[in-house]
Amino acid sequence: MKSETPIHANTLPPEGKSLKEGGFLSQPKAVWAVMFACIISFMGIGLVDPILPAIATQLDASPSQVSLLFTSYNFVTGVAMLITGFVSSRIGVKKTLLSGILLTVVFAALAGSSDTIAQIVGFRGGWGLGNALFIATALSAIVGLSTSGTAKAIILYEAALGLGIAVGPLLGGELGSISWRGPFFGVSVLMALAFVAVTVLLPKIPKPKTTSKLSDPFKALAFPSLMTLGIVAFLYNFGFFTLMAYSPYVMELDEHGLGYVFFGWGLLLAITSVFVAPRIQSRFGTVRSMAVMLTLFAIDLLAMAIGTVMGSPTTVIVCVIVAGAFLGINNTLITTAVMESAPVERSTASAAYSFVRFMGGAVSPFLAGKLAEWFSAEMPFYFGAAMVVIGVVALLLRRRHLSHIDAAISH
Repeated sequence: MKSETPIHANTLPPEGKSLKEGGFLSQPKAVWAVMFACIISFMGIGLVDPILPAIATQLDASPSQVSLLFTSYNFVTGVAMLITGFVSSRIGVKKTLLSGILLTVVFAALAGSSDTIAQIVGFRGGWGLGNALFIATALSAIVGLSTSGTAKAIILYEAALGLGIAVGPLLGGELGSISWRGPFFGVSVLMALAFVAVTVLLPKIPKPKTTSKLSDPFKALAFPSLMTLGIVAFLYNFGFFTLMAYSPYVMELDEHGLGYVFFGWGLLLAITSVFVAPRIQSRFGTVRSMAVMLTLFAIDLLAMAIGTVMGSPTTVIVCVIVAGAFLGINNTLITTAVMESAPVERSTASAAYSFVRFMGGAVSPFLAGKLAEWFSAEMPFYFGAAMVVIGVVALLLRRRHLSHIDAAISH
């Protein structure tokens, strides 16, 4: 698809194809600019993980209080997703991307300058607003500007996600060993570089002929296929954010050690999302593959719970890294399915789906910390596993609504 084509077109090209399909790596420079910014943005997620125990110790906070960093971030991100199409269709894709990046630069720096948990939680909410404006628009931009078709464009996006999440913890561990404030300032500096890259490399993209309405994401959720994927993601995010926000407390590692663990997790996520997910989807189909991957993830969470009961941090460490494979495959499968799930604009489908799934990401980190305080250290893993299993059940019970996905992806 040529770069001057509006990415918010109201209709997809015939049979879901790009207008001009090229090689996987033969992309316009605009795609690479957005992908570079995505890598840096996703580094911001992983940078924070290695410092969670340090923040709890140095600011005299409980794990559930520190988990509010994820809760405020995910809640604001989810709600803000509802306005991303409304905003980008009025000010344009490039300005929306730059606005999101700029908000992240400012609020990450403010979080690093904070002295209390409450301040960090509040500034993480502002960070979430920037994240929503950037991420939702970036996904639709890569899909719309790519010359390789929807499926391959999403693989590029997932590759950026995996690389960012993999590299982020390494940098976060290094900066966090100096001060817990370091990763926050690191995100601010990196996103400032992304701001420059998008400003210079991304051409001006014409606004769409029709503007999005605030009601569009809610209307999109009326399609059973999109709502099904949102429900599944909402449920499995309880397991995902238990891993992200709670597992650092039971691995008994310092900032460097946690950085290496989450680097391994992110690296496996990146590799499987790019090289394994397409093969599995092609051979076994989207719904079956998602059901298997999520079931394996639930089993992995159960193994983390058992490792915690046995007092074996090594078991938890291995399981966290292995989970990257299951999540990498599932992320690519479900993101690709969302893009083909309903006859609405891709940006609208992404916003509606993300609103639902991020609500799970808002509740689960805080609940994981509270479950550990109320019951036992292993209870968050048991609960996360149970929610993922319920997600699998929901997927299978509603699979008839997704019967068209594989045909749409293959064309």
